[in-house]
Formats: sequence, C-alpha cells, structure tokens
Amino acid sequence: MSERGDLSLPPRRYSKSWLAFGRLVERTAAVLGGRAFYRRWFLGPGRFRVRDERVEVSRLPAGLRGLRIVQLSDLHGGRFLGEHDLKHVIEAVRVEAPDVIALTGDYIISHWREVVGLMPDLRQLSARYGVFAVFGNHDYRGRNEARIAELFEEAGIQVLRNESVRIDTGDGVLAVVGLEDLEEGKLVDERAARSGLEPEDVEIVLCHNPHMAPSLARPQCAAVLSGHTHGNQIDLPGFRGLGPPHPGDRCEFGETVAITNFGLGVIGLPFRFGAPAEIVRLTLIEASV
Repeated sequence: MSERGDLSLPPRRYSKSWLAFGRLVERTAAVLGGRAFYRRWFLGPGRFRVRDERVEVSRLPAGLRGLRIVQLSDLHGGRFLGEHDLKHVIEAVRVEAPDVIALTGDYIISHWREVVGLMPDLRQLSARYGVFAVFGNHDYRGRNEARIAELFEEAGIQVLRNESVRIDTGDGVLAVVGLEDLEEGKLVDERAARSGLEPEDVEIVLCHNPHMAPSLARPQCAAVLSGHTHGNQIDLPGFRGLGPPHPGDRCEFGETVAITNFGLGVIGLPFRFGAPAEIVRLTLIEASV
C-alpha cells in the first residue's frame, strides 16, 4: 500500500475566475445577513440533526460496549459561522455525555484566523476520554495549520497528524487514529499513524476525505469517520457537482463502517437543502452471533 493509500486523489483546482465569483457570492450573502440567517435556520434548536449510528464489532471487549463517540465536522468558521453560533450544537453534544469527541476537519474557509471565532464554543467541548481532531483540506490554506493546532491544544483538543492515541478502559483498548488530509496534506502516512497499535485494539480512524475509507478498512478498524462533502449541501441537480462527491451517509467495507458527516458549516451560500447540518452519535455494540 502506498503512503497515500489505494485511492490517490489529486487536489481539486478551480479557475481564478470561478474562485473570484465564489468570493463575490459569499461577500454579498454575508452583507445581506447570511450569518444570522444560517444560525437561525440551520443551527437553532431542532434545526440540525443528531444522526444515530450503531457500529457492531465482533468480540467487542466489555469496556468498549456502549462506548459513545460524537463527531463534528466541517465547521467552516468565517463569514457564516463565528463566535457563539454553535451554542445549541455544544449543548446537544453535552447532553450526549460522549466518551470521545471527534472533529474531522475544515475549521476555516480561507484563513487560519477564521478559527478564532469558533474557539469560545470549541473550548466547551469535553468527553470522558478526550477530544481529538484532524485537519481538512481548507485548514492548510497558507500552510498555517500549525497555528490552528496551537489553538486547539490550548483548548484541550488533541490534533492527530498521522498518529494515534490508545485509550485503555481497563477492559479493552480503543485506538483513535488520525490522518492528514488526502488532498492538501503533504503526506498521508497510514503506517506511521497505526504504529504502536496492538492487534486486539479496536480502531476508530479520523480522516477528513471519505475517499480514504476503502483503503483504511481492516478487521480491527470498526469505523472510519469523515466529512468533506457537506452531504452535497444543496442536494439538487445542478448543484451537486459544485462540491466533492458524496459517497453515501454510511458505507460498509468488510467489518469497517465508513461514516460521512454532513458537517455544520457551509461554503458559498448560507443555505442547505436536503442535507441538514448535523452531528453524528456513534455507539459501539457487540455484534450478534
């Protein structure tokens, strides 16, 4: 297997004119109150989805049965998402009392400082075994991802860059594996990320781009958590092709389940259709015989 996995995918590039048009649309929507509109209609109480996913694991150790992971993705701080806009999302996460919180990338749109407005909300995230994050393609803009990592570490969020953390519950080990982004990361090194793991560990892999999932599947890997696609954001003919293809909410590759989160933020327009903003609640359960 190559260091970039089996599904090598070149970065998507858009023309300068297309990017300029996109920035114009964003600025116009922002001036017209896009942030307030998005916060009210897509991030207010009852406006976003809490998607329940159950993952069956064969011979699941007792200490991992019922373990709950909450995943947030694609926040895209900036014109349409800023300070305290995630208030109700944070409250919903707190209600779940998660054992682990996973953040799967794209915290900004174009500049690292866009994450600063999200930090008052993100600092409130807490979980029994910790909060873990990986980067998405947008987070490498200007190659200042290290600045985002510093802010996260100060907030108690551990950024995994081709590395893993083993969580020993006393009766079973959960390994949280984090990879750099497939499109913009300088190196996606699965071997390094999984080094130090034991055969009996139950793995959860965090990688922003869902195209990595098939190459990461193996019996020890219970789930691959990704984002990136926004669930198409505006799921209508003519709009779906504007962003990365959505492989499906849930795909199975042998014993590994791949979950693609629709995300909480947006790109271009402060609007969603057929692809609600969401958080994912994933629970590990013993596979039935």
